[in-house]
Amino acid sequence: MSTGLFAFFAFVPILLAGILLIGLRWPARQAMPLVYLASAGIALFAWDMSLNRVLASSLQGLVITLGLLWIIFGAILLLNTLKHSGAIMVIRAGFTTISPDRRVQAIIIAWLFGCFIEGASGFGTPAAIAAPLLVAIGFPAMAAVLMGMLVQSTPVSFGAVGTPIIVGVNTGLDTATIGAQLVANGSSWDAYLQLITTQVASIHAIVGTFMPMIMVLMLVRFFGKDKSWRAVFEVLPFALFAGVSVTIPYVLTGIFLGPEFPALMGGLVGLAIVTTAARKGFLIPKTTWDFADRKDWPQEWLGSIEMKLEELTDRPMSSFRAWSPYLLVAVLLVVSRVFPEVTALFKSVSVSFGNLLGEADIGAGIQPLYLPGGILVMVVLATFFLHRMKVKELSQAVKESGGVLLSAGFVLLFTVPMVRILINSGVNAADLPSMPILMARYVADTVGGIYPLVAPSIGALGAFLAGSNTVSNMMFSQFQFGVATNLGLSTALMVSIQAIGAAAGNMVAIHNVVAASATVGLLGREGATLRRTVWPTLYYVLMTGIIALIAAYVLDFTDPLMAL
Repeated sequence: MSTGLFAFFAFVPILLAGILLIGLRWPARQAMPLVYLASAGIALFAWDMSLNRVLASSLQGLVITLGLLWIIFGAILLLNTLKHSGAIMVIRAGFTTISPDRRVQAIIIAWLFGCFIEGASGFGTPAAIAAPLLVAIGFPAMAAVLMGMLVQSTPVSFGAVGTPIIVGVNTGLDTATIGAQLVANGSSWDAYLQLITTQVASIHAIVGTFMPMIMVLMLVRFFGKDKSWRAVFEVLPFALFAGVSVTIPYVLTGIFLGPEFPALMGGLVGLAIVTTAARKGFLIPKTTWDFADRKDWPQEWLGSIEMKLEELTDRPMSSFRAWSPYLLVAVLLVVSRVFPEVTALFKSVSVSFGNLLGEADIGAGIQPLYLPGGILVMVVLATFFLHRMKVKELSQAVKESGGVLLSAGFVLLFTVPMVRILINSGVNAADLPSMPILMARYVADTVGGIYPLVAPSIGALGAFLAGSNTVSNMMFSQFQFGVATNLGLSTALMVSIQAIGAAAGNMVAIHNVVAASATVGLLGREGATLRRTVWPTLYYVLMTGIIALIAAYVLDFTDPLMAL
């Protein structure tokens, strides 16, 4: 078969998922089993993978799924615990005190708080935390999931204390060979990685500054009573202010401190600046915007998890005490990832499976305490005492949270194994590269010199498949490096564009949508969310591609390797 035909076969699982989820509006629980079977069939008959390797990849996916479900459970459990302790009522009232305007609330919770949580934790946690919190203060479930998904863009390249760069790029590139070349050229690997970090932060800052504006645009146009453009323009100054409040400290941190803290510091500084300004009325629109009455909401907007706050406890609680569990989550996430001794302690509890079915390069493991799910559960236990809860209240929260996992788990049981089959398909009797790599090569060979415009889409494709910026960088960093070398372009620039595109791809990653939907009881309507998140994703990859073209051919970006 020709390379083009192989590329088409590799694209079939993605195409099928798009047709079923977005085109035919199938729920993911029906679509993803078929997509899994199609992926396995192509792997066996077109890629000539062994049945043993396909099965091992599927088992690897199941182990990874357990980790994802642990995170989802932790996020839902914390929300339900706060609901039964009465804290959600206080938090809801607090946001109304800052501003009753839903546009402002979305920016503060999803963009600012979400950026901070992404910087500390990553792996889809912001949507899993922000979406249920938005529902708790009165947002439609679908609007809450959409806002939670859109924040998985700008901060993601530096999520989980820089994991996509520190782990993704470091393990995705041939560090030994490239490092030797850099030393021969009077540079070093550390300097090269810092150059990538600086470029990632700088380009994200340009593109990401407009994300709060896009969030408001999506909120008003899809969920507004009259879908008025005026409602968007009214809040534009505040949205841009919220954008730069994050991206300025974000880019400065990336340039001067490295890849660990840009998202974390951007979110923290931005949250402090914007909430203070909002309380003083700075740039707050004179007209308050809200959704239509709940009775007028379409059924598609509603999730199965309801917040009947009026029926809950009304025990007195200060705003600080109500927020203390979320603050504790942030502190534990940072401490567990910044201090090596604490990291080692949290990682000491681990269940790992290596050499699955005898496949030496296929393994997986779970670190239940280190994963955000473990930290969320720890905070739930602390909240029991902090909020002086009754055992009955906590047990009810556990019961409600456990029920949500069944539907989410079924979808992820097929989605994640499908992804692992695609990623592991590089070992086969036909001597073909893995399906994602072959697709990327075909695109690069086809577009030629305008490749920088397309490069972000390659990163986004990897994240769409894997639901992870880190995994996308591991899959495609060396490929982007090789294309840059062949075209005589800056290799650091192309790897940077890869990392940015992979961040944008998280907005359309199927199992991220499933995970976020599960936290608000919206399973079965993932296609409706994807039809909306695809537009901000296109904005992000297109703007990044245009900047890459300008940087490559107008500004003539170079790096230490270009002199070789």
